[in-house]
Amino acid sequence: MTPESKPRIGPGFRLQWEAAQDCHVLLYPEGMVKLNGSAGHIMTRCDGIKPITEIVADLEAAFNTSGLQSEVLGFIDIAAGKRWLVDAGAGS
Repeated sequence: MTPESKPRIGPGFRLQWEAAQDCHVLLYPEGMVKLNGSAGHIMTRCDGIKPITEIVADLEAAFNTSGLQSEVLGFIDIAAGKRWLVDAGAGS
């Protein structure tokens, strides 16, 4: 994905907050992926509408920091490789 991509949760997956796990989880028919805090914050912003540049800006504002683009893109690339995320702008 590129900074202009508009990631969304992939088909067959559902993101939700799991109080028992005290974290966001990604559910799929065969099981569950427990996400760490950073991954949860990124995934909750992947709505298929906002481009990655906007997601990065939102995270940087929320955590009063800068320079997160490479880390966010790195995670999104990993998540896309596992099909957790797809690019809504690419007709996926």
